[in-house]
Amino acid sequence: MKRIIVFILGWLTFARLSIYNKTEIKGTEKIIDLPREGVLFLSNHQTYFMDVICLYHIFFSVKWRVNNSIRFPFYLLAPRSRLFYVAASETMKEDGFLPRVFSLAGAILVNRSWRAHGQDVKREVDLEAQAKVIKGLNFGWVVSFPQGTTRPFAPIRKGTAHLIKAANPIVVPVQINGFRRAFDKKGFFLKKRNTTLSVEFKDPIRFKESDSIEEICQRISEATGIPMADPNAN
Repeated sequence: MKRIIVFILGWLTFARLSIYNKTEIKGTEKIIDLPREGVLFLSNHQTYFMDVICLYHIFFSVKWRVNNSIRFPFYLLAPRSRLFYVAASETMKEDGFLPRVFSLAGAILVNRSWRAHGQDVKREVDLEAQAKVIKGLNFGWVVSFPQGTTRPFAPIRKGTAHLIKAANPIVVPVQINGFRRAFDKKGFFLKKRNTTLSVEFKDPIRFKESDSIEEICQRISEATGIPMADPNAN
């Protein structure tokens, strides 16, 4: 079922990434030989879904050992299946039919404690979230967005560093750009054509047990361009 869904979504979105717009990719040679599980990709966040969809295209292409290109979509015939991404439960369950379908492509649903329905809130932390992500890491690659929102200049949430301390994955920072200009907030509809979309994979990081939460956040911030969180944030 997952392969069928990503195959269909791949074909539906290919033109948006490679024909109507241009996707420039750097650094896939750094991830092509990574293990099949235990890898956490951390990226800045610009749209709800197209960020993930583009990364999926790249990962499928990398499986076929094609570096820095998604121009030849034959990779959709046998996509990588051990892929997961972290998403807010409300986004996937309350925003219509397409998000519900896309959630079947590997969503790890978590309840955000700081934001709901587009508003800042304060509620209990989802204690199961970390366990869900670790389960995904034990089985494959996981994409997560440390900002937890598509708002520009939102800071890193410290929960990402706590996850790294608990799971000790290989961490691959990713820096993206252009998606906010090209697509609407959800990422399903074109807002501007002929936009250059950039995706750059940075050097994989294996953090040490002795690294502090602040040190982890700092290194991720430097690699992804995401600002540091408020020292008093959770």
